[in-house]
Amino acid sequence: MTDLIIVGAGPIGLEAAIRAKRAGLTARVLEKGGLVDAIYRYPTYMTFFTTSERLEIGDHPLVTATDKPTRKEALAYYRKVAAAEALDVAPFHEVTAVRKDGGDFALEVRDRAPGADPAPRTLRARRVMLATGYFDTPNALGVPGEDLPHVSHYYDEAHRWFGRDVVIVGAGSSAADAALDLYRGGARVAMVHRGETFKSSLKYWIRPNLENRVKEGAIAAHFRTTVREIVPGAVRAERDGEVTTLPADRVYLLTGYRATGELLAGAGAEIDADTRVATLDAHYQTTVPGLYAIGSAGFGTRTSDVFIENGLVHARAAVAHAAKAPVR
Repeated sequence: MTDLIIVGAGPIGLEAAIRAKRAGLTARVLEKGGLVDAIYRYPTYMTFFTTSERLEIGDHPLVTATDKPTRKEALAYYRKVAAAEALDVAPFHEVTAVRKDGGDFALEVRDRAPGADPAPRTLRARRVMLATGYFDTPNALGVPGEDLPHVSHYYDEAHRWFGRDVVIVGAGSSAADAALDLYRGGARVAMVHRGETFKSSLKYWIRPNLENRVKEGAIAAHFRTTVREIVPGAVRAERDGEVTTLPADRVYLLTGYRATGELLAGAGAEIDADTRVATLDAHYQTTVPGLYAIGSAGFGTRTSDVFIENGLVHARAAVAHAAKAPVR
């Protein structure tokens, strides 16, 4: 029996583990991938939009070459903090179900490490915090060809696509960053978006550069355009009833992500049927006593409401409550 099991070893899950340990709770972190797996899957040469101090956990300073950390710096930082705090983190352990069992919780867990016994086993905890984020569930277009090998919902890097055609679906900051990176890497880039122009949420320091590249014709932008089909080597898109075929050696569907809330719903927590947003109190506790959703795990399709920075606040509030609240 563990006082607290945290599902998800991202920055928010690690912050919760640190705070729990300092509060005198026994805490274990289960992660179906590697440590801070979502950050590991960020673009290879990415620089965060936010400054270093706002990504810090456990009061450990994040020292970086500039005011904003790179992906590589962040990965090194979170590894070092997890080691320094001696956190009990079990990577490649996927939680497939959470249920209330008496006054405690039972979690069904599968070890996904190569060569491990794939049979599920049950772990028990007095309280559970879900810090699973949303990066595992991209917003699908629901069009033929979306699952082809040359299609990805995750941008990596530009080098491989030098001199080749790349189509990006999306018009937010991530899509803009990818388009500019690919352009600098020598790719022929086309952006497709169903809206009238780039999203209003596009970071202000990115917008001028992108708009200038579009204006000069270095990046093609197809607005009010909807993807109808993806085939090997091309994307078929429609605008005003006319179908256009765009050459595409690579397609990035950068249309955002969402938290499904499956573990929450399976545990009996109240979730909105449309938005998948969980009902949470001021301590980020669900309608199931002792079950918390921190970070974007409980925010369904409203992923833009939560970032690492305010998710860390969730972790601290939830742990402070869990350390004092009686077990029910």
